[in-house]
Amino acid sequence: MTKIITTEDKINNNDKLRNLKDFDEVFEFVKYSVNIIYEMKRAGLSLMLHKMPTRVGAYHVLGSNVIAINSILLGLVREYSASNLEYNSYLFTVLLHEYLHSFGILEEHKVRQMCVDLCEKFFGQEYMVTAIAKDPLKIFPQLGSVNYGRFENEYKLIKNFDNSNQTYIQ
Repeated sequence: MTKIITTEDKINNNDKLRNLKDFDEVFEFVKYSVNIIYEMKRAGLSLMLHKMPTRVGAYHVLGSNVIAINSILLGLVREYSASNLEYNSYLFTVLLHEYLHSFGILEEHKVRQMCVDLCEKFFGQEYMVTAIAKDPLKIFPQLGSVNYGRFENEYKLIKNFDNSNQTYIQ
């Protein structure tokens, strides 16, 4: 049975999102929200930052445990963000989108709608994270004018990502 999210819960969720400090903390919050709203969970994903065409925000390698985020766009969002909440909201929505793909949900429109629905239920309709889930260009219009057109061969693997289930010492 799905948990009822109260107005107080939504306020607390937004406050928590504002204070998250790194990729792993944001991703743990993504996993928690998906489990609360959709009762789905999985573990063992890896994150890499990859320079890629700016028309691609991120991708999940089908059949793998890899999520890749466009490092160019993420860097610009960091630069344009007026607050930690803006940056974390963007990162949350990107990780959420790719996490949902990792369950084998391939239809892009369906995943986008699931992201918006989750954000509305978990955070509330009037919050920044929900606006970004609907259309990141409304918050970051500058991203629409960036034009980088190729996938680079190099990437950066993020350490200490999605390791909350690991029971061994690395």
